[in-house]
Amino acid sequence: MTETEALEKKQHRSKNGDVHPEAIREDEFDHTYREKEGPKPAKIIVWKNVILMALLHLSAVYAIFLIPSASALTLLWLCLTSASARTRRMISLSGPETTGFTTSIQRQTPTLTTRCGAFSLPTLVGFWCANTDVIEKGRKLNVSDLLADEVVQFQRKYYKQSVLLACFLIPTFVPWYMWGESLWVAYFIPAVLRYTLVLNATWLVNSAAHMWGNRPYDNTINPRENKYVAFGAIGEGFHNYHHSFPYDYATSEFGCKLNLTTCFIDLMCYLGLATDRKKVSREVILARAQRTGDGSHRSG
Repeated sequence: MTETEALEKKQHRSKNGDVHPEAIREDEFDHTYREKEGPKPAKIIVWKNVILMALLHLSAVYAIFLIPSASALTLLWLCLTSASARTRRMISLSGPETTGFTTSIQRQTPTLTTRCGAFSLPTLVGFWCANTDVIEKGRKLNVSDLLADEVVQFQRKYYKQSVLLACFLIPTFVPWYMWGESLWVAYFIPAVLRYTLVLNATWLVNSAAHMWGNRPYDNTINPRENKYVAFGAIGEGFHNYHHSFPYDYATSEFGCKLNLTTCFIDLMCYLGLATDRKKVSREVILARAQRTGDGSHRSG
């Protein structure tokens, strides 16, 4: 057997570029995630969320009008805290999650006004309520390692206090104390406006990335590849890939391209703070793209 033939066999590929069945068998659909049959749950308006989110966004609009009165350092602080808040809590770091007002075990879903059934909504309804039945599916996940982590235990125990401190007090205090920004501006821009921007960037992952973009890996599901969401959410917009290969730590086959989250995880591994990253093999990706993709798959 020549070196080329051995390489082709190793990659499960034939000379005409097709992927062999061995690779396809490695990528089997989990039938427990099929949509449930029968009537859909009734939609329930969560008025508390409606009122709180309305007040938050009105405050953010007001904060935009305060931007001309803010110092350059305050605006720079806004950008820095927004980026840090979107970096996912990985390894044993809980701070970024707290500044973004999310949790390490279960993220807050974009359920603004309704609670409805999982991944079964029409696209436009899904823009407002794209993640559903998350709790039921979440119970199937083995997160014993996270629950046993001392930092995670601390975050869960003091979550509300940490949110108040990291999401609102520190972003407000720093510009007021360090360079004399007014408390009014320091609260509405680095705290309220930043939190609103981060919140919407997070929600876009489960709304816009379920509506606009291509589906190179699986055209039978709603999640799509959206580079704009990937940019705003620091790597979370490669959503068709993420739902096709949910066990891949990088959420993309393109490494650090538009994906600072993956860069962060790789850095932690380089420093010895993380191990055992799970990655999908190139052969499995090609097999899935050929089997269920929309034909738009490309590498690089």
